[in-house]
Amino acid sequence: MKVLLIGKTGQLGGDLIRNNPGHELFAPDRNVLDLERPESLAAAVREGCPDLVINTAAFHNVPLCESEVERAFRVNCAAVRDLAALCRERGALFVTFSSDYVFGGDKRTPYLEDDRPHPLQMYGISRVAGEFAALATAPKQAVIIRTCGLYGRSGAQSKGGNFVDKRIEDAKNCPTLEMGCDQVVSPTSTDDLSRAVWQLVEHPGVSSGIYHLVNEGECSWYEFTRAIYEIAGLPVEVVPVDRGGMSGEMRRPLYSALANARARELGIRLPHWRDGLERYLRGENGN
Repeated sequence: MKVLLIGKTGQLGGDLIRNNPGHELFAPDRNVLDLERPESLAAAVREGCPDLVINTAAFHNVPLCESEVERAFRVNCAAVRDLAALCRERGALFVTFSSDYVFGGDKRTPYLEDDRPHPLQMYGISRVAGEFAALATAPKQAVIIRTCGLYGRSGAQSKGGNFVDKRIEDAKNCPTLEMGCDQVVSPTSTDDLSRAVWQLVEHPGVSSGIYHLVNEGECSWYEFTRAIYEIAGLPVEVVPVDRGGMSGEMRRPLYSALANARARELGIRLPHWRDGLERYLRGENGN
């Protein structure tokens, strides 16, 4: 399969490249393909002639989405719509990613693909808009993958590194660390996620629509941080703090764990989050 990958320098894009099972991969640099320049999208699709387009790029700085609303919708919605249209014209499969932040945290069991979105902030709203735009534009080609709490070798560029690496760095100077215990998530290794993505797009039963792909299980950020230090053997005391779903002035869903229901129906299963974390910290994910 000829694959056009958008977002190769991100943590998920990097692992998709590393775990590519042998497809012909075309991954332009951002100065060639930029989601904020629609003409570059069309040019890349014409040049690559792909059977599959995978878009891992997004504007996912949650606080900045509040002040740069136009940019959030340009990248997370308009560009996704434009890519979906290009894939519809070619008859190519279009895979793009979304977030647990499309939900409002009103459940206490993992969200299913058909649960109703209820975003709490502009970032989540722009992601929901992108989902609807892709599915409305290319109802037979668009595959939306929602995921949660990503960490990978390439780090999260917009956040100055991924959550795990930042906690390891904290341990050098902080014998005690406060961490939120109120927000429950599905932390996900991009190594595991990328392997599941390739399984999904190669599966003969894949169809358009929304899929959840996360490491199994759920935990609070406090529990996840304790696991990081336990596995790494670092003597840091982690103190639980209830922030009421707030991060600074930003509202975040108190509960946003996801269930991989549609993927399981296809026989696709991701490891438990602790297993993914152990392999990441021990360098056992092939990176």
